[in-house]
Amino acid sequence: MDMTMEVITHSVEETELVGQALAKTLYSGSVVALYGDLGAGKTAFVRGMARGLGSSDRVTSPTFTIVNEYGGSLELFHFDMYRLRSSDELFDIGWEDYLARGGVCVVEWSENVTDAFDGSETKVTIDKFSDTDRKITVEAPEEDN
Repeated sequence: MDMTMEVITHSVEETELVGQALAKTLYSGSVVALYGDLGAGKTAFVRGMARGLGSSDRVTSPTFTIVNEYGGSLELFHFDMYRLRSSDELFDIGWEDYLARGGVCVVEWSENVTDAFDGSETKVTIDKFSDTDRKITVEAPEEDN
């Protein structure tokens, strides 16, 4: 049975705080699959995650580089699958190598690579209601609790 939590945020800072709180529950090898439309706040959420893992690195969307790496208590590997058409392309850029490195992998545009996930990932869906308001739904597998 999965555990689901919903949070309403009213600013970029609040969205970052939810990401920061989630990061503190993660462990080596965790995978976080992000879902949400363009401009929903996925990168802000990842910025909070990086802070929660102790990184002071500047977090930017890796749309053109596909993956950015951030230091911290655990390394954070930030993937952007917007430009990829299939999970085969994700495996081609070394997905399994990143998983084996023992950091936290967070994937934006997860809907483009759903078959790369094995069901142990934490799913985060960000729905945008207005310029400031978001509903963040976190679905964590029971064994993560």
